[in-house]
Amino acid sequence: MICALTVRKLKPGSFDQFREAFMSNMEEDPPPGFVRFNMVRNSEDPDEVISFGFFDGTPEQLREVAANEGYSEQLERIAPFVESVGADGLYEIVEERTF
Repeated sequence: MICALTVRKLKPGSFDQFREAFMSNMEEDPPPGFVRFNMVRNSEDPDEVISFGFFDGTPEQLREVAANEGYSEQLERIAPFVESVGADGLYEIVEERTF
């Protein structure tokens, strides 16, 4: 299982437009292999947003899905609302617990 995670600092007050642009192609038909997606906002800084999705496969398979499912187009749609990007990568799930 792979977690694709990105931390973004948004331009002030642009969260609603960012969210709409980000989610526009995922609302009804998530990319194949993704089993869960979350978007969280910093409670003390609403312009800091972390998005992460869980992919059932390898990093190579995830890169292939991203190339075929419009990831570069998604980045273009959200670019006008993003001030900077922090952590951005594919992380292997090494431990998982459900409480």
